[in-house]
Amino acid sequence: MVKPKTEEEIELLRQNAIIVSKTLAEVGKAVAPGVTTKELNRVAETFIRDNGAIPSFLGFEGFPAAICASVNDVVVHGFPSDYVLKEGDIVTADIGTLYKGYNGDSAYTFPVGEVDAKTRMLLDVTKASLYKGIEAAVAGNRTGDIGYAVQQYVESFGFSVVRDLEGHGIGKEMHENPGVPNFGHRGRGTHLVDGMTICIEPMINAGGRGVYLDRNGWAVHTSDHSKSAHYELTVVVRKGKAEQLSTFDYIEKDGKINF
Repeated sequence: MVKPKTEEEIELLRQNAIIVSKTLAEVGKAVAPGVTTKELNRVAETFIRDNGAIPSFLGFEGFPAAICASVNDVVVHGFPSDYVLKEGDIVTADIGTLYKGYNGDSAYTFPVGEVDAKTRMLLDVTKASLYKGIEAAVAGNRTGDIGYAVQQYVESFGFSVVRDLEGHGIGKEMHENPGVPNFGHRGRGTHLVDGMTICIEPMINAGGRGVYLDRNGWAVHTSDHSKSAHYELTVVVRKGKAEQLSTFDYIEKDGKINF
């Protein structure tokens, strides 16, 4: 049984979630052809520290940066580097904070300039699948209901769900129970109870679902080198409808990037 959070704890998680949400928007403003992923990391770390928080990814189990910057076929955990973004690339910024003893965690996949139609669809479907998962994150359901909602939506468009990685609980620790897979069967998995705080984060490939680990021990690539998208929000399980703590509203207006 996963212990639900108190309303006081949820408020601290909300404060983290807002810092992360605003940080993602600052990173998004910097995404453009000719910009390095190392520069995106600098923007994020500066903004996080300027807002009184700590970049929780930096140094986590040896991770060398404040954000994960995953380009094209990198699903998650890409190192910021001197790689120069090109027109048509996609880059996922996954960002974490530590503030007042609690954690924030959210991710968004940005197009770099104009992208082709299949890539645009990959981004749209992946993000929409996240909201399908959030709709299922209500008290009385199980984690399998979330995974089922994501999987059924994604596969109806011919895309693939990464099965080696999943979402997670969040609180004083960055990663807490329960695990939140993006595939599964309704009525299976951990019971969802009011006040449980989780990160739902579909990781979806344009090609097959297979992945492999980079020699650096961190970056996860698609096995067929197809592009991969990743969106993540923190929510509170509630009765009837989940409550979002993090948001893409600072990035988007009417569902479209507003920079």
